[in-house]
Amino acid sequence: MSELTPGQAFARAFAKDGEQAEVTFDFTITDAFQPTKDRPRVTVRNLFRKRPALDGPVRFWTESRPTAAEAARVHESGLRREAAFRSGVAEAGVRPITAWVQLPDGLADDEEAVAAFIDFRLLVRLATAENQALTYTLLDRADVARLPYHGDYVAGVMAACNEIEQTGATAHAMIVNPHDYYFHLVGRGVLEDLARGGTLISRTRMVEPGRALVGDFAMAARLLDGGRSTIRVAEPPAGTFAEPGLAVCAEIHEGIALHLPTHFFLVEPAASAAHLTAAAPAAVAPRPRVGQ
Repeated sequence: MSELTPGQAFARAFAKDGEQAEVTFDFTITDAFQPTKDRPRVTVRNLFRKRPALDGPVRFWTESRPTAAEAARVHESGLRREAAFRSGVAEAGVRPITAWVQLPDGLADDEEAVAAFIDFRLLVRLATAENQALTYTLLDRADVARLPYHGDYVAGVMAACNEIEQTGATAHAMIVNPHDYYFHLVGRGVLEDLARGGTLISRTRMVEPGRALVGDFAMAARLLDGGRSTIRVAEPPAGTFAEPGLAVCAEIHEGIALHLPTHFFLVEPAASAAHLTAAAPAAVAPRPRVGQ
């Protein structure tokens, strides 16, 4: 990585090239996102191990759940449910994830101020877009099982941890909404218990309140890293900002290879799960796509 921060590299290019400024990086610039150092917080990308994806889609092995009839034909599948999992091969690739800011009036002539604004505002926006894109990639998978609970959110989360352990895996991490983190987990000993077991928690608005995405992130999936990024002055899509102005875009390229959807569960209230099943079996309502 460059000794310059992404913001400093862009500010230098902007001072030289103005509205034609564009900087390319041979790494994913959310790796350089530093504000979380002083305010410890686990981003979604940091739940995964990374796999380079520099040359297009990658092929990888997978395992999927069997039907009840298939499981019944496998010796000891009642004791070791993974014995009946079906092996296969899948393919996944990266896609662009983008974020935008408008340079405030009066900032453009101050190279140091431009650098700080890019590092502390654009990269924040990009990290948020990344959280959204990666979380939705998993939530939109029909083969990530829904696990309804009645009433007790913590009991629902613990049920998911148990289900993962019953496959011989580990509930390595979960993604939860900040509302549930502060009102259901903090101050009740739950966080301490999970930490002792090595479970990481990423809190983000991208999972709806009352839900949690629980999985063996370390072993069951890989973050596909395109290994390239850009920051450039550009014309934003309609509706990005309320007013016209000089806009700067940051772009990275990422995806997820989901080897073991069997090791992920979406915990959700039973009423919500019933509504989802009635409306669209084995599917999640469409979500806006980041970077497309």
